Amino acid sequence: MTVQTMAQLAAEDRQPEILFWVGCAGSFDDRAQKVTRAFAEILNAAGIDFAVLGDEEACTGDPARRAGNEFLYQMVALQNIETLNMYGVKKMVTACPHCFNTIKNEYPALGGHYDIVHHTQLLQQLIDEGRIKMTEGGAFKGKRITYHDSCYLGRANGIYEAPRAVLESIDGQLVEMKRSRQNGLCCGAGGAQMWKEDEPGDKRVNVERTDEALSLNADVIAVNCPFCLTMMTDGVAAREKQGQVMVYDLSELIVSELAR
Repeated sequence: MTVQTMAQLAAEDRQPEILFWVGCAGSFDDRAQKVTRAFAEILNAAGIDFAVLGDEEACTGDPARRAGNEFLYQMVALQNIETLNMYGVKKMVTACPHCFNTIKNEYPALGGHYDIVHHTQLLQQLIDEGRIKMTEGGAFKGKRITYHDSCYLGRANGIYEAPRAVLESIDGQLVEMKRSRQNGLCCGAGGAQMWKEDEPGDKRVNVERTDEALSLNADVIAVNCPFCLTMMTDGVAAREKQGQVMVYDLSELIVSELAR
């Protein structure tokens, strides 16, 4: 699968339908790269003309700002905005709620105005429009699937229905955790916590959240964020349930169920 860059399209005087903002995790983390490939495969299957920035994409600056380094945040944010505006980017999609929140809510103050959606929103739209179709009785038929609301998609941006609608398109059984939607519990990585050592305590936040999912006898924990993917996977490993409970991004569930 070849994915074109904005630079390649610009050389041909072409503009894609949408820019896929990959994000740092989706670019460099081995596990999150699988999500990037899965989502790109779905975009191809739906016949969407998309491109990426490739080497011209830098970190949105979210971790720097959450950690208190406002100077570094503004430096990388302005660099990204300059690049995006140079290509005349209007519409964007990203699989990272942190990137989504920063570009949607914080870039406008620096002159970056874009119509950005999270990949769960675009997946719901593609399913509703019939641009992608699911196979009947796929790999997840009858499986118990619980969904973890990420902080930046859920409480920060109020997006609860789109991911659940996506999950309902496959033949699994959605079981909700006690703390879900606006009462959802953080995976433990947000607010730049991903980059620092644990504070003293009896239990890690991600293990607490994983225990909630495991109490439902779920076969699959579905997530929408690379940070949550890491933390929930680590939580499952901490409880030695790797063989029994799988942690997947929504795009990975959908790509495995696509009617080819």
